[in-house]
Amino acid sequence: MGGAPVAALRVAGASFSYGHKPALEDISFELAAGEAVALIGPNGSGKSTLLKGILGLITRVAGTVEVLGESTAPTGSIGYVPQTDELDPEFPITLEQVVLMGRYRTLGWLRLPGKRDRAMAAQALDAVALGHLAKTRFGELSGGQQQRGLLARAIAAGPRLLLLDEPFNGLDQENREALVGTVQRLKDDGVAVLVSTHDLGLARVVCEDVLLLNGSQVAFGPTDQVLSLENVQRTFTAVGVEMDEHTVVVPGHTGH
Repeated sequence: MGGAPVAALRVAGASFSYGHKPALEDISFELAAGEAVALIGPNGSGKSTLLKGILGLITRVAGTVEVLGESTAPTGSIGYVPQTDELDPEFPITLEQVVLMGRYRTLGWLRLPGKRDRAMAAQALDAVALGHLAKTRFGELSGGQQQRGLLARAIAAGPRLLLLDEPFNGLDQENREALVGTVQRLKDDGVAVLVSTHDLGLARVVCEDVLLLNGSQVAFGPTDQVLSLENVQRTFTAVGVEMDEHTVVVPGHTGH
């Protein structure tokens, strides 16, 4: 008899620190394959800290983090799209070449990409609806297209867990809708998605669960239950909050 399926991500009582003082404390939640969790909180609330903690880029001082049931994430199992990328838009590199960078962890740095790697890159570009721009210089793309290209780079390696840090910031409606469609298709393929966002409307559209943060965990659970006026007010303590039956609006942040 088989047991319960292994969670793509399980965080239990985890605290993370950049130095002596914890930056984020006592976080517990699970993320299943094919589902998405939205990280929501004000600036400085610990959203990026949590993503970096899951990646092992900062120190975990308490609790546990498991990816696919392992305390050390299996190689290539996590894809990550940070808020800002160090890729110089003036560098003469095509979108296709940027996406192929996502294959290097699988390839190793001394091997050239082969047919399978190029096929994976092409699939990733198609997934973000940018296949027709594969040969375009990356710096000539719009900001929204560049963001989608960086997402393609992350998914080219075939991760089972995808971490997205504010991927919808500054996107126009066309790029936003394209990115939403991409996240939905990834979920359909069994990828688990953890997405940091200020867009509460987005959370309602693509995320089964929401984790509210404000230096520690405020609430976690099904989106329609957690995004209550009371919980959002407890999370965004420094700003006014308005809410109707469909949406939550936090002045000062993008929201629907």
